[in-house]
Amino acid sequence: MGAVAGVLNTVLRMIEQGATHIGVATDHVIESFRNDLWPGYKTSEGIEPALWKQFEPLERSLAAMGIVAWPMVELEADDALASAAKLAAADARVEKVCIWSPDKDLAQCVVDDRVVQMDRRSGAIRDAAGVKAKFGVVPTLIPDYLALVGDAADGYPGLSGCGPKGAAALLNKHGPIEHFPSEILGERREEALLFKKLATLVADAPVFTNVDELRWRGAPPSFASVAEKIDARLAARAERLRP
Repeated sequence: MGAVAGVLNTVLRMIEQGATHIGVATDHVIESFRNDLWPGYKTSEGIEPALWKQFEPLERSLAAMGIVAWPMVELEADDALASAAKLAAADARVEKVCIWSPDKDLAQCVVDDRVVQMDRRSGAIRDAAGVKAKFGVVPTLIPDYLALVGDAADGYPGLSGCGPKGAAALLNKHGPIEHFPSEILGERREEALLFKKLATLVADAPVFTNVDELRWRGAPPSFASVAEKIDARLAARAERLRP
């Protein structure tokens, strides 16, 4: 249950740092519509059985702690996060939206300093300026950037010979791939556009209707028995954080 404990502890860390509304997206299955577009796109093959078995217990544990979870089937977890960020940012009551994932594709969701990305590994918080500093392009061009350089984690290679600096230079000069002069990519244009489609997150999934649904109101008393099987310290930590 190590992965479950890790996620629950991360959620509590978010609350300790000021989060009031939380949603967690999970990949109920790994495959998505993107597998139909590109045969090499990531699949569930190679996932350790022990890790696979923790997916559903994680969702049950989150519910027990009073946290909203979005188990994704046709879309991926990153699509859910992109959709949730867009919905939350559209609510004037929301002060800031923070996406707690270091995934490169989620950098496309960053908006100024209103929607930011948290790299929980390094502790860095990236606003739009931080995304530009890391990748060399503004957030809206991240799908184009990944299309050119590829994303090994997701299983598409990008265009041969196009490295990070070269990709950023092209995008900063010409804008999105669709605006590139025909001679820039030549016969590789359609492949680049396909990779861009793979890299572009779906941002209109109906993960919630009102941001109030995401408010954490504390873990119910029954969470203690659930936490005991995962990490006995979780219940006491959650109780200290009860609003």
